[in-house]
Amino acid sequence: MTAVFFEDQQPGNVRAAASAAAVEHGAGNRRRSFGAPLLRAGLVQSAASLIWVPQAALISRAVGEMSAGGGMKAVLPLALLVLALGAVRAGLDALGARMAFRHARAELSKSRERAVLALSRYSPIDRSRPASGFAASLIAEQAETIVPYLARFQPVRLKVGIVPPVLLLCILPVSWIAGLTLLLTAPLIPLFMALIGWRAKAASEKHLRESGNLNAFLLDRLRGLATIRALDAVETTAIRLKAEAASLRQRIMAVLKVAFLSSAVLELFSALGVAAIAVYVGFSLLGAITVGSWGTPLSLVEGLFILLLAPAFFEPLRELSAVWHDRAAGQAALEALEELSASPSAMVGGDEFLNHASAERGPAAIRIDRLRFRHAPGERAIVDDFNLAISPGEHVALLGASGSGKTTLLSLIAGLAPHEAGAIMVGGRRLDAGTAFDLRGRMAWVGQQPHIFAGTIKGNIKLGRPDVSDRAVAEAISRLHLDKVADSTSAVGEAGLGLSGGEALRLALARIAADEKADIILADEPTAHLDADTAAAITDALLSLAEGRTLVVATHDPLLAARMHRIIRLGEADREDAA
Repeated sequence: MTAVFFEDQQPGNVRAAASAAAVEHGAGNRRRSFGAPLLRAGLVQSAASLIWVPQAALISRAVGEMSAGGGMKAVLPLALLVLALGAVRAGLDALGARMAFRHARAELSKSRERAVLALSRYSPIDRSRPASGFAASLIAEQAETIVPYLARFQPVRLKVGIVPPVLLLCILPVSWIAGLTLLLTAPLIPLFMALIGWRAKAASEKHLRESGNLNAFLLDRLRGLATIRALDAVETTAIRLKAEAASLRQRIMAVLKVAFLSSAVLELFSALGVAAIAVYVGFSLLGAITVGSWGTPLSLVEGLFILLLAPAFFEPLRELSAVWHDRAAGQAALEALEELSASPSAMVGGDEFLNHASAERGPAAIRIDRLRFRHAPGERAIVDDFNLAISPGEHVALLGASGSGKTTLLSLIAGLAPHEAGAIMVGGRRLDAGTAFDLRGRMAWVGQQPHIFAGTIKGNIKLGRPDVSDRAVAEAISRLHLDKVADSTSAVGEAGLGLSGGEALRLALARIAADEKADIILADEPTAHLDADTAAAITDALLSLAEGRTLVVATHDPLLAARMHRIIRLGEADREDAA
């Protein structure tokens, strides 16, 4: 199954995206689950934190031995045990962090793949397509916030549920007052964190959305820079961009203020909790407090043990505060990616298409019966009650004024948008959501302004297609008279910088010439904006490629239309002329 689609609004190789969609089984219906890998990472990091309990006990005992007059012989074994446990703790903590990070990166890659697949499914005529700047900013930049959210926040959240309760159980047998103090101060932290977290999440979502809008605005203006200069609107555009940047800076500061506030709240309550424990232990050792240690005076070893565990009790909560902003930003990015990954309306195909047998190859007939299409409900129908029959190998021109529906009709034949009513038959098979992918495997598309990627001429022709050989690429270059361009140009700039309009169109035709499997060619205004000589050369090359193939051309050019077998005049009661 091979299709070559080259459209100004869409990256060139739709076939690759559609094939990937087939491999991504049920991606649209799966619910994201982070459970098992992050659970294991969190358990490993929790185990590392709990190693502090025996370390604290050993340190307290060593201090007790020293206060009782014990020598180095009594303390050295305890110190070596503390060091050994410290090494194990560091190793487990590093292992857990690595496990979480690797899973977070893998999850980010999957989320990006789903978003890119969804973008590839949008039709060139779908008005709901996300702005390029917004999508690029979200996928490339803002999606990175998912990694700290998964790698840091999720394991820390598990630690908060494990470590403090275990430490509390270790402190309670020594002193019920110390345990009660920790039990009363600890719930205040997550309570205030939750209250602040709602505000942080809302601020992050707003920042994410408006930052994407700014990127879309900037990219749009960069694309139209020549027009802006021609209309002397550079200063106006710069003023607006400056205002948008200042607004973005204010939104960033608002998010940071919430993040710093959450950290300050937690630091306050954890400091109060540790201070209360220190006051109790100090006065107990001085003999001023004689209650709270289960009827016996609190010893130095016991008091030091409690003091060492108290900061560790609050440590997971402090870590939670440090990554709380990661949670807000990460969740906002995940939700934005999920929204971006929602399946668009265009018929692009999925895994079920692989179950269809490939259509028999050879020039294909196209039949359109009573077709109707409109961009949105309630709008004027762009194509209404349209009928057309194209014989195998026939060359047909769709001739009409701008807005008559020529490009829309080509997109409907290619299955890039669902029609409202009627039927399209390609090679004897009905074009619908279940067959669009397979039928597009026999089509090639040439747009008005084919997208040229930054790279070599050969790379732009092959486009990484595994079924296109280097020999086929070389023959295509020769056939389309691109030899001089390929020899003199080591690399093409972005959007075809360095190529003329005619050379860019010949390169697009070379993409078709390199792949002989496409037996239907759909060409949208291939001679638009070209001088007469270049237009004639492109017409000759297109007709040469179309020999033995079905060709449908949307055009304003009467000279190109006259060389087709038949002309369909759109907007004039769909009148048909023989060429």
